[in-house]
Amino acid sequence: MPMRPILLLDSASLYYRSYYALPSSMTAPDGRPHNALRGMLSTIARLVNEQQPSGIVACWDEDWRPQWRAELVPSYKAHRVATDPAGTATGGEDEPEDLGDQVVAIAEVLDAIGIARWGAEDYEADDVIGSAAAQLAGPCIVVSGDRDLVQVIDDDTRLLLTVNGGMERWPLLDPVAAEERFGVPPAQYVDLAVLRGDPSDGLPGVAGIGAKTAAALVQAFGPCPAILDAAAVVPPVRPMTARLAASIIAAQAAIEAARTVATVVRDLALPDEDVSLPTAPEDPARLAALVAEWGVGRQVDELLKALERQAGAE
Repeated sequence: MPMRPILLLDSASLYYRSYYALPSSMTAPDGRPHNALRGMLSTIARLVNEQQPSGIVACWDEDWRPQWRAELVPSYKAHRVATDPAGTATGGEDEPEDLGDQVVAIAEVLDAIGIARWGAEDYEADDVIGSAAAQLAGPCIVVSGDRDLVQVIDDDTRLLLTVNGGMERWPLLDPVAAEERFGVPPAQYVDLAVLRGDPSDGLPGVAGIGAKTAAALVQAFGPCPAILDAAAVVPPVRPMTARLAASIIAAQAAIEAARTVATVVRDLALPDEDVSLPTAPEDPARLAALVAEWGVGRQVDELLKALERQAGAE
C-alpha cells in the first residue's frame, strides 16, 4: 500500500481564507467574531477526511516579513506593513482588527488538541514548509494558496493549491501538473516569479518581462544564473533579444537579491516531535475551556472525530 501523506498546512493562508470566506456575524458567546477560527477547524477536519494523512504539521509565521529578506528587497511585503494614524510604519502586519485574537485562539486550540505546530524565529511558514518537506520521511501534501510554494513540489511533495472556490476545486499538483499549469518545472518556478515580478509579495520583476516572456526564458536557458549568462552572449540566442539582455543585465543585482528572497529555506532545524495524528486531545481541560470561550464545540468535535477515524485506519 502507498504511504499516507503528511499534511503541511500554511496556517496563515488558511486562516485568512476562512476569515474572508465566512461572515463576521459568526460570533463567540462574548460577541467576538469567530469566523476564522471556525473555518480553520472545519477546513482541517475536511482535509483529514479527504486526504487521509498519517500526520499534520500546522506551519506558522514566526516572522511574516523577516528583516533579512526586507534588507535584500526593501519592497518585499512592504505594502502589508501596518501604519499608525500618522502614516508611520509600525513594523507589524496590517491585519483586520478582529483577526488577531482569533489567530491566538487557533494556535491554542491546535496545541490543546495535540496537532504539531511549527515555526522558526526569523523565518516564515514557507521556510518551515520547505524544510519539513525536505526533511520528513515519506510523502507530503502542502496546503496553501501561495504559489511561491510551487517550488517545493517534487516526486515526494505535492501542493494542494487553495484557489478557485471550494475545496472540491482545489488542484493537487505534482511535478507534471505544476509544469503544465505554470509552464516551467516546479524547481524553477522561483526564477519565473523573480523575472516577471510578484505584486503580492512586492517583488519588482525585470522591466519589460511578463509571465510569457519569463516562462520562455526559463524554458530556454534554465534558472536565473543561466539566464544572466545568456544575456551576456553577443549576438543573443533566441528567445533572448538585445532589448531583453540589456534589461536583464541592468537588473542583475536585483535579480540575485530577489531570487534569494523568493527561495524557501530547506535546512531549518525542526522540532524533534511526533507529527502523527493525535488520537485524543493533548490538554482536554484547556480544550474544553477554549471551546466554551469561543463557541466552536461542533467544529472541534468534527475535527477530533476525523483525527480519530484516520488515526485508527493506520
